Amino acid sequence: MGDLKLTVNYKKEYRRIRRLTSNIEKKLSSEFGLTEDQVAEFKEAFMLFDKDEDGTITMAELGVVMRSLGQTLSEGELQNMVNEVDQDGNGTIEFNEFLQMMSKKMKDGEDELKEA
Repeated sequence: MGDLKLTVNYKKEYRRIRRLTSNIEKKLSSEFGLTEDQVAEFKEAFMLFDKDEDGTITMAELGVVMRSLGQTLSEGELQNMVNEVDQDGNGTIEFNEFLQMMSKKMKDGEDELKEA
């Protein structure tokens, strides 16, 4: 009987967390002008970049990502990339800062297409 009660509690907690996550994704999508699907895709990308799963992308993690994309950047260039979006000045990129960066890159790409 105790196991059944635990299972029910876990299911309730899981549903509660999913609702909260959905609400956060909706807020972020409206804040950055992205669809909920885009926010979810960027979350997956962020999690891939965040190798140590601490909720931030460090300059070292960013360097690994950039090298995997065929771009070898200097430490100064990586630092500049971090500094561009690091709103709280802690030297890392949190998810909301990552979304801001990706949203800006998408908008810049759209603007370039309009100018062409």
